[in-house]
Amino acid sequence: MACNAESGALRELTVVLAVAGAGLALATVAAFSPWHPTRGGRTPAGVVGLHVPGGTGSDLTASVVQTTDESAG
Repeated sequence: MACNAESGALRELTVVLAVAGAGLALATVAAFSPWHPTRGGRTPAGVVGLHVPGGTGSDLTASVVQTTDESAG
């Protein structure tokens, strides 16, 4: 009876470690795979659209300061 219990525990521990290793491998692939478009490849779908606003940097900073001052009261 004790032999069967140890065999089941060892099997369960092996399954847990195998699933953890597979998860770690998938996380590593997701973290280190290239996400940016390459020259010859198809452009992947982006999560967000990046748009550069018009105007110079000082104009943008001044408008942010003005908006912040107006919202502060």
